[in-house]
Amino acid sequence: MRVIGLMSGTSYDAIDAAVAELDLVGDSLVLKPLGTVSEPYDGELRKVLAAALPPGTTTLGEVCRLDTRIGQAFAATAVRADRELCEGRAELVASHGQTVYHWVAGAEVHGTLQLGQPAWIAEATGLPVVADFRPRDIAAGGQGAPLVSLVDLLWLRGRPGRPVALNIGGIANLTAPDGTAFDTGPGCALIDAAARGFSGGALVYDTDGALAARGRVHGPLLDRLLEEPYYALPAPKTTGKELFHLGHLRDALAGFGTLPAEDVVATLTMLTARTVADAVGRVCATEVIASGGGTRNPVLMSMLAELLRGVALRTSDDLNLPSDAKEAYAFAVLGFLTLHGLPGTEPASTGARHPTVLGSVTPGRGGLRLPPRAARQPTRLLLE
Repeated sequence: MRVIGLMSGTSYDAIDAAVAELDLVGDSLVLKPLGTVSEPYDGELRKVLAAALPPGTTTLGEVCRLDTRIGQAFAATAVRADRELCEGRAELVASHGQTVYHWVAGAEVHGTLQLGQPAWIAEATGLPVVADFRPRDIAAGGQGAPLVSLVDLLWLRGRPGRPVALNIGGIANLTAPDGTAFDTGPGCALIDAAARGFSGGALVYDTDGALAARGRVHGPLLDRLLEEPYYALPAPKTTGKELFHLGHLRDALAGFGTLPAEDVVATLTMLTARTVADAVGRVCATEVIASGGGTRNPVLMSMLAELLRGVALRTSDDLNLPSDAKEAYAFAVLGFLTLHGLPGTEPASTGARHPTVLGSVTPGRGGLRLPPRAARQPTRLLLE
């Protein structure tokens, strides 16, 4: 089955589409990557979305408009992926949507909201769409994240040592071989917020780590940032920009006077590297396989490599899975599992009471014809 996976992460800079040919062979799920495309958000849409996210305020009218416009943007990206990567022969779309709120209170997650109405995708492509992946896991007592953990576990099973899958997006998360998975804290969220804030919006992120490379880590600021209680919570745990936003940084900066922008960004880059390295140490990893936009920041990756102290650090590209689109491929897998009636969660990763079949299905133009339920849950993910 040819599946288009659609993903826009917490950095909300673009919609990534990955097309995978997926097939169940015995106890293995075989994935053949067919390619990826990425479509930046329209500048005005991105601006409206950014203004609506915490700690900003919004209205139900704006939420409705965002749900429609994001859905239309996802639909256009899916049409492009189907046309350019599989000659119009895709059979399913799996859309994560755009997370706008993750309702966390202490160690408990009460709800989550992803926008991007799947009806627009189904109408534009004519294909069935699996969407709204996260709420079912939360209803079963889980954190609703990191949902890619099941895919990571299947993918890395059998690899020697204790390999850890790390994703560095707006928020960073990891998955360990025993199923332990959690958000480590800010990936690029605070770095991006500082870059935008100090540049008056001219920058949306620290391109190639240029700001951090010119700065020095400010020890007292780093110590204050590390006092955030989230880092001490046990797994499973999740977080988001509801916590790690520009206001969080401003609170930490109080009393330090005016620090050079480069020093602040260097300190935030070290914060991400330090919290990731601490998390990797807690799960006793022997290898870290990283993906996500943060891997394109050479300063962050250099800091992380130094802090890992001998633990091998590589990217998923080294294992033939594109780091920029790994999550899009992961949601293609989760959509495939849903359509075949198979669970898409690992309770050890999210804290749910039991595995669940994720998401809701929007029929395509020809109605809804579900394949027979698969006889068994795959135990491995093989890349072809």
